[in-house]
Amino acid sequence: MVEPLSLLDRIRGGLYGVAVGDALGGTTEFMSRTGIQKTHDYLTEIIGGGVWDLEPGEVTDDTMMTLCVADGIMEQPDAPMAAIGEHFLTWYRSDPKDIGNIIRYVLSRYDGNWMEAAFVAHMDLGQSAGNGALMRCLPVALAYANLEEVERVSRQQAKMTHYDDRCAATCSMYNRIAYRMLVEGAGLEEAIAVDIAGTEYTDLLQPGAQPNCEPTGFVVDTMRWVLHLLLTSNSFEEVVQRAANEGGDADTIGAIAGGLAGIHYGYAGIPQRYAERILIKERLDVLSERLYALRLGR
Repeated sequence: MVEPLSLLDRIRGGLYGVAVGDALGGTTEFMSRTGIQKTHDYLTEIIGGGVWDLEPGEVTDDTMMTLCVADGIMEQPDAPMAAIGEHFLTWYRSDPKDIGNIIRYVLSRYDGNWMEAAFVAHMDLGQSAGNGALMRCLPVALAYANLEEVERVSRQQAKMTHYDDRCAATCSMYNRIAYRMLVEGAGLEEAIAVDIAGTEYTDLLQPGAQPNCEPTGFVVDTMRWVLHLLLTSNSFEEVVQRAANEGGDADTIGAIAGGLAGIHYGYAGIPQRYAERILIKERLDVLSERLYALRLGR
């Protein structure tokens, strides 16, 4: 009989899931499916390279901004936005290799008011419905055991950089799915089915359903691919490998899908050759313990 996963194993699995999906997909970001097949046949290992010339096991903005959200929550759990923002700015000033256009625009123009900076970016760029808020939001569900708090902070952290309401709504949906697994003990498919019922994603529950969109950085396209991969894969490994081999915004889709898959399968369900490859694994281990302690304390 398989022992149930502990809360710590699920939290650690969620953080490592983001990092592994990011590191694996970073190799194939912006590539086409055909281009990946020609270059890698079928990518199964974390090898680095790609458009960002990554070291094997190096992560991109997806994981680093996830850590910013987690660190901000750890510092000020009752009102984390200011602390999260300071971590965003510190990371931005480190001159990261990879940073999305919307987030770069907001961080370069921030002048004391996050919502104002996000609105200006939305107006100047003509849209702000990217997936940069969704890619980093999982620590909210890992830290808080109250659903109302999970939804509130999920939306708030999204609005700091992405004015479009679809971003906040998708972050809230994503973290509700995580909440149902962490708190209610729901399985992955059950948790997804509850939250996408009656939404634009409902069709993905039908047998044989396909995303019917490219794996782009548009938050709705991203969420369709994430849900499709989670609903039609049978292991953590399969989820992140399929994300990487679709190309497009592969690192972000891999990170987002990997986060929920990591909660579902737990750290124990992540192949050790992946977990050990991550360059910041010590930081992930420490943060997992801290989030677990915060959750117990709350």
